[in-house]
Amino acid sequence: MLDAKLEELRRATLAGFASAVSLEQLEESRVAALGRKGTLAQISKEFGKLRPEERAQLGKLLNSVKQDLESDYGDKKRGFEQAELAHRLANEWIDVTLPARGVRVGSLHPITQLQSEIEDLFTSLGFAILYGPEVETEEHNFDALNIPATHPARDMQDTFWLSDGNLLRTHTSPVQVRGMRELKPPLRMIAPGRVFRNEEVDASHEHTFYQLEGMMVDREVSIANLIYFMKILLSSIFKRDAIVRLRPGYFPFVEPGFELDIHCLICDGAGCPVCKQSGWVELLPCGLVHPNVLRMSDIDPEEWSGFAFGLGLTRLAMMRYGIDDIRQLQGGDLRFLTQF
Repeated sequence: MLDAKLEELRRATLAGFASAVSLEQLEESRVAALGRKGTLAQISKEFGKLRPEERAQLGKLLNSVKQDLESDYGDKKRGFEQAELAHRLANEWIDVTLPARGVRVGSLHPITQLQSEIEDLFTSLGFAILYGPEVETEEHNFDALNIPATHPARDMQDTFWLSDGNLLRTHTSPVQVRGMRELKPPLRMIAPGRVFRNEEVDASHEHTFYQLEGMMVDREVSIANLIYFMKILLSSIFKRDAIVRLRPGYFPFVEPGFELDIHCLICDGAGCPVCKQSGWVELLPCGLVHPNVLRMSDIDPEEWSGFAFGLGLTRLAMMRYGIDDIRQLQGGDLRFLTQF
């Protein structure tokens, strides 16, 4: 009885293998016959009812059937795989005689391009370019800029403090402090670099962004000098006259202080997320250097005066190139950055 079942299994399975037109159909026939719950496994369970001499004879037959089926399955499987490979080789080919694509040419980040352009401009105006550490002391970042520990102005900047008492600089103004103490007046300097604040990220704010600050300390420096240099800066960046407004603004390290706003170039003043629907973008805080800041760098405010300004390079790049979301500049998407 079992020998008839085994022979029928051999015949039916071989026929199934022969009629299979795909690797999937072939696998279905194999699982039905040789799988853990297949026909061969079910027949094997009946061997316990046989006498020892019958079990030995039918065991040889069972092994023969299993070997035949596995061998035929292997042949058929290799045939399908070879046919599939031949099809791929016929349709997926590479002309090795074509020239190589070559090295993909990179480009500078738009913020880097803008920073280099501004550095060239101010260098031509007699300004030195200074750089400072991104991990700063509290004294350089706040105290020497007329912002002592008890001053409410510290709440204007959400600061990343470190366990050793230092901090990630919240602006590049500490470089101005270092410059005044090392160079002494008369001096002209700009300080570009990366700064950090615990900002809630949106279309116009990031926790990591780029600034450029400048300072001039000399005898009889006035607001007129400040306005002159700011007009040169903006006309150079935007290649046209930009509509600006100067309004009073409070900054502990300048007195008087001003906010220089620019008419939004993204929406042309109509209102958008970048300008917070106001039509204006706060671009360039500036003012005359506070006498206390001069004194803390051992400069006599009775003899010397100066102006200082700061601008966000990241936001400036958005205005220049018409970028409506600051996160595009920080994301590292080459499809976006290669436009510049």
